[in-house]
Amino acid sequence: MSDTIGDSVAPIKVLLVDDHELVRRGLQMVLRARPDLLVVGEAENGTQAIELAARLQPHVVLLDLKMPGLSGAQTSRAIKAVAPLTRVIILSAVDAEQEILEATASNIDGYVLKDASGQELVLAIRTVAAGQPYLQSAVTRRLLRRLTANAERAAIVAPPQLTPRELDVLKLMATSRSNKEIADLLVVSEETVRSHIKSILTKLQQPNRMQAVLTAIRLGLLELD
Repeated sequence: MSDTIGDSVAPIKVLLVDDHELVRRGLQMVLRARPDLLVVGEAENGTQAIELAARLQPHVVLLDLKMPGLSGAQTSRAIKAVAPLTRVIILSAVDAEQEILEATASNIDGYVLKDASGQELVLAIRTVAAGQPYLQSAVTRRLLRRLTANAERAAIVAPPQLTPRELDVLKLMATSRSNKEIADLLVVSEETVRSHIKSILTKLQQPNRMQAVLTAIRLGLLELD
């Protein structure tokens, strides 16, 4: 998603949103060491975040889930309205399944816990900036527990029939690989991969890759390693 300037690629512009200054300082230290990442602004609440996102149009927003005033989920939806191309990663200490489930339903692009390593955080930023969703493995496991519990309390219809090739693509969708990387691994064209993904989203009745993967796990079409 980075802009190109001459023969070089401009850094990924990041907006930090957290009501704790020490957290923002720590994130600054982690990101400052990466030349392809540039912190363009900071906000301590949702209202400030929305205003800065509209003005700065960052590539990625690192957004705390729990803040005074607007919640992370509310802020995320508002940011998407004023900066449609901006990707949002929830960065939170909250690891409760219900909170994570509600956040992932707010059109976010990634969810990382605050105890994640700096390396994983950087990977998440680069992944979502490239247009791919990123869900930390620890978060995925918590969601799986919640979705499994929900499934046990309610009857679930038989999972949709995916073709063997669609299942191959689905497994790779659960990673951070891009469409091109999936195409290279399966020795097919990117257009073919996009066609398979469109079919998978339609069959699973989900709006995006992240929700499709979560639904596939719930229906038993995918298993976590």
